[in-house]
Amino acid sequence: MARNTNPVCKICKSQGEKLFLKGERCYTPKCAVDRSRDSSGRRAPGGPAGAQRRRRRLSDHGIQLQQKQKARHIYGIYERQFRGVFDEAARQTGVTGSNLLKLLERRLDNVVYRAGFATSRPQARQTVNHGHIVVNGKKVDIPSFIVKPGDVVGWREKSKSSGLFKAASDNVGRRRQATNWITVDSDNLTAAIDAVPAEDDIDTTIDTRMIVEYYSRR
Repeated sequence: MARNTNPVCKICKSQGEKLFLKGERCYTPKCAVDRSRDSSGRRAPGGPAGAQRRRRRLSDHGIQLQQKQKARHIYGIYERQFRGVFDEAARQTGVTGSNLLKLLERRLDNVVYRAGFATSRPQARQTVNHGHIVVNGKKVDIPSFIVKPGDVVGWREKSKSSGLFKAASDNVGRRRQATNWITVDSDNLTAAIDAVPAEDDIDTTIDTRMIVEYYSRR
């Protein structure tokens, strides 16, 4: 299944909440989700038109699918790749849903975003794809690369003169996503992986139980 090419604001509106897919715009009054609140102040799925029509009650399967799609959109992953991550989580010991979140959080593009080196995960993914990022001093251009405790994520020397690096320097103090498992050196723009994230360290509204139930039926 190909990556969803719909405007990202429509994706957020369909979920009825901010997924922070568009960087700085998500923090401004221009955010489409904030502009699509109904008269009670709640976000109306589908934008202003959604506030005018009765919200259709989702079936159990619909809720499961919605949560799976939400996770896919937040982390920007193809369906096939997402299923692969889920299968890996299921093979590990422990709770499958918790394992899934930990694997998604440890993706290199997500770490770049969490560290504040990019304003959104799509921008972080592009930054990794274009070869600007190193792990332990070696270039890694695979967004799905899984970091481990002890790894240090930073920038290639030749990328430190780029506009992306300057933007990251300006952004890291303002938009860095606070985590207990990553230590960011704002002066050198590096991020040290201190531990595997605990479930409590992951700030998300994803209901992983629904995702587990979705795949258990297939």
